[in-house]
This record gives sequence, C-alpha cells and structure tokens, in this order.
Amino acid sequence: MPSKIDATLIPGDGIGPEIVDATVTVLDALGAPFRWDRQIAGLEGLQRAGDPLPAAALDSIKRTRLALKGPLETPSGGGYRSSNVRLREEFKLYANLRPARTLVPGGRFDNIDLVIVRENLEGLYIGHEHYIQIDDDPHAVAIATGVNTRQGSRRLLEFAFDHAIATGRKKVTIVHKANIMKALTGIFLDTGTELYERKYKGRFTLDSVIIDACAMKLVQNPWQFDVLVTTNLFGDILSDLAAGLVGGLGMTPGANIGADASIFEAVHGSAPDIAGKGVANPTALMLAAAMMLDHCRLQTQAKRLRDAIDATLNVDLIRTGDLGGRSTTAEYTRALVARIGAG
Repeated sequence: MPSKIDATLIPGDGIGPEIVDATVTVLDALGAPFRWDRQIAGLEGLQRAGDPLPAAALDSIKRTRLALKGPLETPSGGGYRSSNVRLREEFKLYANLRPARTLVPGGRFDNIDLVIVRENLEGLYIGHEHYIQIDDDPHAVAIATGVNTRQGSRRLLEFAFDHAIATGRKKVTIVHKANIMKALTGIFLDTGTELYERKYKGRFTLDSVIIDACAMKLVQNPWQFDVLVTTNLFGDILSDLAAGLVGGLGMTPGANIGADASIFEAVHGSAPDIAGKGVANPTALMLAAAMMLDHCRLQTQAKRLRDAIDATLNVDLIRTGDLGGRSTTAEYTRALVARIGAG
C-alpha cells in the first residue's frame, strides 16, 4: 500500500461541493492514498474569508504541491479577478493539459481521442490592459498587450513533446496565427520547429496549422489530430471546442502542471442553477482525479477509475441527466463504487 500523499482539496462553488464529495467517495473506494487538506476559494472564499483566494488555501498548496479543485465562480466584466488565473500565476502552472476522449458512443462525433496542451501564463491572458479617454468617454479605446517569451514557449513545447512520447502519441500539431500575429505567435511556432529539429525529430510527426483553419478542421475531421499544442487564448478556445466533440465540458478534465505545484480540476463552471439539486455530473472531476493519480504514478488506480466510468456509462447505462439519463449524482457515484468493488 503506498504511503499517504498530502493533497489540497478545494470544493469550490455551486455544484463544486457535490462533485468533489462524489469524487472523494470514488477515490476512497479505489484506496487512493490522498490525505486531504480541505480549503475554500472562489465566492465561498470571498464570503467567509474576505478573499476569493485566501492565504490559507495558498499556504496549503505551497505545502502539498498537489491539489484537486471544483469550479470557482468568477464574475464577468467586473468584480474580483479570476482565482483560477491567480492560481496559475502563483504556482507557475505553465501547462494546461486538456484531453478530450469519447466516453459515450453514438454522438455526432465518435472515437475522439485528442489532447490539447495550452500555454497557461503568457499571451493575451497576462492582463496588461488599459483604456484611453477621448473627449468625455473614459473607455473610448481599449488596449491589450500580449507577451510570449522564448523561454515560456520552449518550456511548454518541451512539456507537450515529452507528454506525447510518454503516452505513445504519434503526431503533434502546433497551432498558431503567425501569418498575422507574426511576432506574438511566430515566436511560439519558430521555437517549436527549432526544438523538434534539434531534440525530438523522428520520435513523432510534427506539423502546424493556423488557428482558424484548425477550428474548421476540428469540426470537419477531428480524427486527423492527435496532440494540439498552442498559446494561451487559442488553447482556451480549442479545448472548449474539443470538449464539444465528446459531449461537453461535463466530460472533460483538466490538469495545470507547473514548476511549483500541480492542480487538477473540472474545467466546467460552477452551474449555480443546478447546485443542491443532486443532478450534477461529476465525471469531469473524476477524470481529473484519474489524471492526478497518473501524475502521482498510481497508474493502476487511474486505469481502474477510467474503466469503472466507462462501464458505468456504457454497460450499466447509469447516466446523469446531461447525458440523457435519469440518475442522480449519488446514484451515479454508488454505481461507480460498485464497479470498482467488482473489479
């Protein structure tokens, strides 16, 4: 039995506590060795501690360097800054890993198995924005500055290339807009091409595609792609697009890997409209937990979890309402626990 692994647990807002409790129940059934330190953040952090990312939560992650988190509510247009962005910056979570795999067959797209690797700290998401006043309008002009660095690009590309090799992927596609944003995304494309030629050539196939063409190709023929690696904004858009190919954000996990910590999460929102109703789908967070198990070199337990999810959805046909079923969160969780026990 592996020794205990300290990890931070952030239930989050909305449906977060429900799907986090379901995921912890399933991890306990697997015998996963996590020793949880529960912390608050997001809207709950603001209400209870006066900060959407309280110092106690940051201190916990600094200590454990490992976290599983539910969705955190962020207001649009105003209010406080995204806690997710703050976490990425605080712990230098430079790589956002977003797999998209078909779990329930028979949809518009089938047999999808993609991985999107998104740069997490640079680009247009660094938040260098300001307004310029003209006449009486203080917001007459809005300006944003994007920043991509050679070092940041190389770090993310090396992660993507190494992940492709470690997981047996055959092809990596660099997604860019270097035809127009020649400096901002050209540096990313040039760095990836040079890195491949110098260090990785022959270990997988490398190609590149412009972002708008990539979006079109993903909905025409997604099977032509294997691993997509790209900059921050493009990765945000493409990872949600890829989620749509496999049934939506409720089916897609995310991992934020960094120099100082790794944080695993459901990438969907807090869904306050269904919070407390017992109908939330915890699959995305459970798949994030499977990625967390892989990260901790507990691949056997990760496979058992993924196999149990596949069997519960497709053999037992126990599904939550968003997947066309009638099961509650608790019923789905009990079915998963039964599958793990039977295995």
